[in-house]
Amino acid sequence: MTSIGFIGLGNMGGPMAANLVKAGHKVVGFDLSKAALDAFAGEKAASAAAAVKDAEVVITMLPAGPHVSSVYADHVFPNARKGALLIDCSTIDVETARAVSRAAAEKGFTMLDAPVSGGTGGAAAGTLTFMVGGEANAFERARPILEKMGKTIVHTGPAGNGQAAKICNNMILGISMIAVCEGFALAEKLGLDAQKLFDVSSKSSGQCWSLTTYCPVPGPVPSAPSNRGYQPGFTAEMMLKDLRLAQQAAAAAKAATPLGAAAAGLYALMEEAGMSKLDFSAMALFVKGKRTPD
Repeated sequence: MTSIGFIGLGNMGGPMAANLVKAGHKVVGFDLSKAALDAFAGEKAASAAAAVKDAEVVITMLPAGPHVSSVYADHVFPNARKGALLIDCSTIDVETARAVSRAAAEKGFTMLDAPVSGGTGGAAAGTLTFMVGGEANAFERARPILEKMGKTIVHTGPAGNGQAAKICNNMILGISMIAVCEGFALAEKLGLDAQKLFDVSSKSSGQCWSLTTYCPVPGPVPSAPSNRGYQPGFTAEMMLKDLRLAQQAAAAAKAATPLGAAAAGLYALMEEAGMSKLDFSAMALFVKGKRTPD
């Protein structure tokens, strides 16, 4: 049994921490939200500092880079025990991830950036993909813990590379989802049944995850959000956040990502239309000029 301090028990962190509890680990959790903390099945801490003070492993799942910087500087570094392994599962910018990792090393800690893919469904089922940046020996130390929360654990290289992998992957996802949505919208205008297009494209060159696993139109994939009124597994708001992180990284690296920029622009328009809390696959509605499911 490993003692784990877990900060951030929201839509993703809550079920991730719950899976660690189910696996038999001692998990002490903290969240600023009383509701999130009350729902947590493990031990509840009165503060972030209290959550980490006796932990062998500290895991954080926080909204953005500034939260990660402040939580580590103000609560984790001053209070974590010597030798604790620090794992940040937030999705943040590469620069901040590397800066916090350097600060951790200066304080004598080993740190990994380990953002996830798989949404709230994957968090609950323990089938997340972890993209892990940091030293190889720290990765091997973290692997048994991460395997209790995820199905695919990939060491992507040095500090910050986990974040790099996450934003590159989600830029691909955001772009491909828009393409699939436009394809179905065009098919509808041309009188082609959505199921027939799915039957063709899912077995030919149009095949992709956005089509075959997360089909954005109702019918072909029963488990997709499109069949439950676009209730989110991954909101349009979160997709826009990741696309903006990708654009920030692209600008810093002087990389040309015109389709990534276009995708970010479309999701920004979707947010302006009041659709940010819907699943990101509700882009299928937006490209047809709709704002809500029929």
